[in-house]
Amino acid sequence: MRSCAVCVICAVCLLSFGSVVAQNIVQQHFPNDIPAGNYSGICAIGNNRYAVVSDKSEEDGFFILRIELDTINGRIASIQNEGFCSSGQKGGDLEAICFCPETQTLFIASEARSEVKEYALSGKQTGRQLQMPDAFRKANKNYGLEALTYDVCSRQFLTTTEHPLAGDTLHRIQTFGIDMRPSRQYLYKADAPLSSKHVYGVSELCAVGDGRLLVLERQVLIPQRKIGARTRIRIYEVTLGEQAMLEKRLIGEFTTKLNLFSRGFANYEGLCLMSPHHLLLIADSQNQYAGVLRDWFMVMKW
Repeated sequence: MRSCAVCVICAVCLLSFGSVVAQNIVQQHFPNDIPAGNYSGICAIGNNRYAVVSDKSEEDGFFILRIELDTINGRIASIQNEGFCSSGQKGGDLEAICFCPETQTLFIASEARSEVKEYALSGKQTGRQLQMPDAFRKANKNYGLEALTYDVCSRQFLTTTEHPLAGDTLHRIQTFGIDMRPSRQYLYKADAPLSSKHVYGVSELCAVGDGRLLVLERQVLIPQRKIGARTRIRIYEVTLGEQAMLEKRLIGEFTTKLNLFSRGFANYEGLCLMSPHHLLLIADSQNQYAGVLRDWFMVMKW
């Protein structure tokens, strides 16, 4: 059995995790520190630095943000934009990002191209990519690859689509080894839509170690006149084991809304570990749509 310090840390962290269901959570935004964007994925790369992708960026690449956490009140103390790392190619609907410590590289999922490519920390593509099974290459471009994470303990990548693939009723969570070859698939049942008008699905995965995985589900309702728009965000925990069908447990749930009294509407698409006791979420503001939406961040304490 392979032993590593990282796995021991993961196990200790998991023992400290608790339920955050119905917790009163504060949203924060930093208009003077980061540009308006369509932020769709985030991952930690070490030393309080995070790589962030935007699904409508003109160029293919990622932002680097330095985010300091105030551990006393569990909120973000400051954010510094260290710039955009470009691959020099045209943007391609980048939806999720993860960091692989072994290779010191980033992997980014493109929904439009149904592929996950490897990037150096400079932003340049390495020429390598996950060997995506054919079924995923046929995913609906509007509901395709939306989530991506890397588990440092099992040394595997995990990804899934926003909606089940054509002909499926369940999500396929696909794993890949460090060699980038597909390994096994797990089956996951997402919540049914709250109504026929809701946009819904899985928007992110986050590996926390010891075979455990967080799944971010969102339900979004946007009326024609926009007032009354709202989201319901749920975070579930699953354990990857011998069974293909995953059982999920609700860890956290909250709602956001847009009305005459609140502009807190937030479509959360990115999720990563910020510390052993904190999760970090980032929302897609559609480039701060109409000057009303904001690039929200949220810290959830475990």
